[in-house]
Amino acid sequence: MELSWLMRLRIAAAAAVGVVLIGILAWPLAAPVEPFGAVLAGNLSFSGAITLAALALLAGFIAYFLSWPYGREIGILAVPSGLAIWAVRSGTMAAVLQAYPTLAQRQALFAALKWEAIFWLAIVAAGFGGVFLGQKIAAKPQANKSKEKSNSKLNIYLNKIFALAGSVLIAQFCIRILAQDVRIFDPRLGSVMAQPVIGQIVFAVLVSFGIAAFIFKKFLDISYIWPIVASALVTGFVITTYIKQEVLQHLVSHHPAAFFSNAVASILPVQMVAFGTLGSIAGYWLAVRYNYWRKHA
Repeated sequence: MELSWLMRLRIAAAAAVGVVLIGILAWPLAAPVEPFGAVLAGNLSFSGAITLAALALLAGFIAYFLSWPYGREIGILAVPSGLAIWAVRSGTMAAVLQAYPTLAQRQALFAALKWEAIFWLAIVAAGFGGVFLGQKIAAKPQANKSKEKSNSKLNIYLNKIFALAGSVLIAQFCIRILAQDVRIFDPRLGSVMAQPVIGQIVFAVLVSFGIAAFIFKKFLDISYIWPIVASALVTGFVITTYIKQEVLQHLVSHHPAAFFSNAVASILPVQMVAFGTLGSIAGYWLAVRYNYWRKHA
């Protein structure tokens, strides 16, 4: 079940649409003022956010037809690929924290970051919407086929909830292991970690969500949608669970802004959603390929 050169070309074309429309053309909408500033949702005006959503819809729509007849499976790569360019060009979380040196400022910052990933997930969803629109326009009418499943509706819903919660837990656990940098001993927190470089963040988030998506596709036959949704919840989960006031107070008073008590806290929401989405899709299809290999090897 190897990817043909034509399939690879379709994937590259879909990703290129997102890179051009989102990663390059839409960059001024969210570009930070400071040279090393970070990409945050707060950088966008209301009109800028609407424009970005429209471009995401367009990117998904174009990518669907460029990757025809596999637009439904491949076109969804467009928007996260574009956001990945932003995620790489962005400054670091450490740079953000340097602008918020006091405890009160950091509390306000993390309170906002807790929900920011939902905005980036909405942009990814707009790209998915563009793919869906293209599918509706291009699809030929088909007779309704009843899908019989052995599982009851209750089991299906429970599996989805389990996959969502499990993806959050698996991803944050794996990121804490994989997103590593210099660690120093701390008598209260055990240790604190320096800001990981962007390459380490890309690797950690891609692999972590890939693992989650692989597991839930392999064992529960769950779509990549739920690990993707989880990418918008991991940051909020970690901030709520681990970034308490006393932890922030200790970090502010004892460590520079470049040190974190939890590796997940060093990752910007746009980085989490962009690479989490790409990793989830990759993990899902790796599980499909693995199942195919097991049956036909």
